[in-house]
Amino acid sequence: MTPLLAAVDPWILAFSLITVIITVAMGFRSAKSSKTASDFFVAGRSVSVGWNASAISGEYLSAASFMGVAGMVMSVGYDALWYPVCYACGYLFLLLFIAGPLRRFGAYTIPDFAEGRYDSPVFRKIAVIFVMFIGFFYTMPQMKGAGTTLAYIFPGLPYWAGVVLVGAVITLNVALGGMKGITLVQAVQYWIKVFAISVPIFVLISVYGHYGKQLEVNRSTPKPVPAVRAMGEIFPDSDSALRKPLPEKAPSDEKWISPFGTLTTKAAAKAGLKIEEQKPYSLLYTYSLIIALVCGTAGLPHILVRFYTNPNGIAAKRTTMWVMILIGVFYVFPPIFGVMGRNLLPELYSGVGAKGTDKIVLELPHILNERVPYLGSILSGITCAGAFAAFMSTFSGLLVSMTGALAHDVYGRILRPKSTPEQRMRMFKYAAVLIGGVAILLGMQVEALEINFMVGQAFAIAAASYFPLLFMSVWWRGMTQKGAAIGMLSGGLLALLGITLTSVSDIVLKSSQTNGTPNPLQGLEGFWMANPAIRIMCEQPAIWAVPLAITLMIIISKLTSKEVPKDIRMKMLVLHAPEQLGLKQEYIQEHQGTPGH
Repeated sequence: MTPLLAAVDPWILAFSLITVIITVAMGFRSAKSSKTASDFFVAGRSVSVGWNASAISGEYLSAASFMGVAGMVMSVGYDALWYPVCYACGYLFLLLFIAGPLRRFGAYTIPDFAEGRYDSPVFRKIAVIFVMFIGFFYTMPQMKGAGTTLAYIFPGLPYWAGVVLVGAVITLNVALGGMKGITLVQAVQYWIKVFAISVPIFVLISVYGHYGKQLEVNRSTPKPVPAVRAMGEIFPDSDSALRKPLPEKAPSDEKWISPFGTLTTKAAAKAGLKIEEQKPYSLLYTYSLIIALVCGTAGLPHILVRFYTNPNGIAAKRTTMWVMILIGVFYVFPPIFGVMGRNLLPELYSGVGAKGTDKIVLELPHILNERVPYLGSILSGITCAGAFAAFMSTFSGLLVSMTGALAHDVYGRILRPKSTPEQRMRMFKYAAVLIGGVAILLGMQVEALEINFMVGQAFAIAAASYFPLLFMSVWWRGMTQKGAAIGMLSGGLLALLGITLTSVSDIVLKSSQTNGTPNPLQGLEGFWMANPAIRIMCEQPAIWAVPLAITLMIIISKLTSKEVPKDIRMKMLVLHAPEQLGLKQEYIQEHQGTPGH
């Protein structure tokens, strides 16, 4: 037996393999029913409310939700709770303002909507660019989750090998079956994830004490106890669990439990500001993060395209309501992993990349082997299976969204408008392989960044580009194509620039610290330290990028008011009138036979 396989826990390997095999088998089975272009792009518009809600939840609960939330709660504490709260709240915006109208318009993709709303083929090209930007930013944390999980299952396996292996499997699945092929897979994977995140928590709580007692450890110093006692045991004379000593890299209890913690105050802390002086900067970071996560959810192309698979607008709204309930239930559990991990596995604070706090969900159940042989391995295997379901389902959705943009929008609408549905389906498969390859290459570069942090940045770009476009296009008849395009481009590209600057700076800094090499961006690091407010607004740009995009849309639209589409009243009726009036139109079906569309 090779040294790599000798270190593998058979239970963890078995559960992970079962998940992958079931996913691939379901993909092959579903692929047989994907026969038309409509099946590949919008699953034939025939997905029921229950299946679609489960599928959207499965797609949305990514590696950031399954692994990243717990890892970030453990890493930075109280501050990170904004992530699960706002991830769920974003669907309220979708429910109230976007889901129903978007479905009534009856397109295949968001670029379809952009072109149809403004009668502008040029706008389709702009919209496609942002589908790709947001999609690739979102695939990177999924690949980080894949590399981290494979490195945990196979100790000694390089991080990049896990990224390549998982990326190849998912790319194959998407190329085979498109949207219809992955819908059933994603729906089943939601329930796998709920089972995998909840069952280990119930067992861990029953052995090591409930959430409140685990949290109490960080509010007061635990009483000293004899070394012969088992780690984590709850004692009658103490309200807190025994905790291993925290390493130097771990935040102090006071910082970890504070609402102005290490996440939101890091820029101000690096600038050497006192604790009281850090609070305004912390509030700036927090408000910007909330705007990014709530508005970003309503601007994610791979989520929005899901509403086109519902039969009608009413079904789309009901689906959104159920998604809020399903993901709300899920988000109860990851923060508990983070709190318990701080007490029971603090050595993860000293790890970097794939060996750091991002793997707490995978690692924590394993400590139960100290109490009951094999129990920890079985539960850890279950969480590994859930992690596979998390990054596989989300990456599948992202791949369908980006592949649809290339195959349908770029190839089928821009390059070859007279292409047949069969040619577009063939291009879908080629594009899936191309985008999957690019996503794998990008995922190999981001081992140093936290999963949840990267997802937050993808949300910020979506919030500054697609959210203003959709919200204003659906609700303001005075919007013109120039106003929408300039606002979306300005907000989205400036947010992308700020995020790229801070991300590259962080990756280079962590790499130089790990390898002991000189930092080529030393000047930029010095600038961030001297200007913490600018650093925050580049890292979390939603607080200014979203208002900027909306303001520019209004101003430019007012200046070009003569260019409002002549049939805007009918379009607004299509978007908002009840289906019973018979005004709903299927944009793609309506134009399929028209040359140039």
